[in-house]
Amino acid sequence: MIGDLAKAIRQRSVILFVGAGVSNCLGLPNWRQLIDHLASELGYDPEIFATHGDHLLLSEFFQLERGSIGPLRSWLDKAWHAGVDISKSEPHRLIVDLDFPLIYTTNYDNWLEEAYTFYKRSYSKVINVGDLVGLRADATQIVKFHGDFSDDDSIVLTESSYFDRLDFESPLDVKLRADLLGRSVLFIGYSLQDINIRYMLHKLHKQWSATAFNSLRPKSFVFLTRPNAVQERVLQSRGIHAIVSDDDEPKTGLVRFLNSLLNA
Repeated sequence: MIGDLAKAIRQRSVILFVGAGVSNCLGLPNWRQLIDHLASELGYDPEIFATHGDHLLLSEFFQLERGSIGPLRSWLDKAWHAGVDISKSEPHRLIVDLDFPLIYTTNYDNWLEEAYTFYKRSYSKVINVGDLVGLRADATQIVKFHGDFSDDDSIVLTESSYFDRLDFESPLDVKLRADLLGRSVLFIGYSLQDINIRYMLHKLHKQWSATAFNSLRPKSFVFLTRPNAVQERVLQSRGIHAIVSDDDEPKTGLVRFLNSLLNA
């Protein structure tokens, strides 16, 4: 399986999807810390506030109470971009070295972009439809699928914005559907508890299954940090091959996996 994926990467026909697990390797605040911050800002006891909903619902409550997501976005921007030396992040170095032509990420932080800048590799950041104009063929496209801190309107953080994303009808969604045709996909850093990603995989499978050319569909892959027979079986039914880490530590497992791809 690694051989097939490595071959597709050499042919520059793989889209990399980067999830929160990759940012977690940098020690960034997690969703529970976000909820604790929301509680503090709104005058709630953090333990009680956390029982009132997930981070999407609680972020929407914050937006309704404060009238804007701006203050929360500002806090996240500062909290997720402080005290990190990107030159010491092995996962980010390996992502740059693997030289994917297209990277989609649901992370808001700029550490992928910072890694490309640090290693002096060309990239184009895509946040909205205006960024699609004049894209360079020789630069990796980093598509911020859930938004970027530079544009409050692009951020998918509240329940409403998340539901809107599930429509998959925005310009970035149209781009994604076009990019997926004829390419393999590799997901890293994702928990498949995320319905957004599972729904996207379902849409991709349905798109191919509706044609007479399903047998030509490129293989797609997801790296899982621990075995999960249920997820692996469901993914297989949707044409996604699971590669499961044999390491107990998620970061070490991810580094080993990316190194194996690079070596292959």
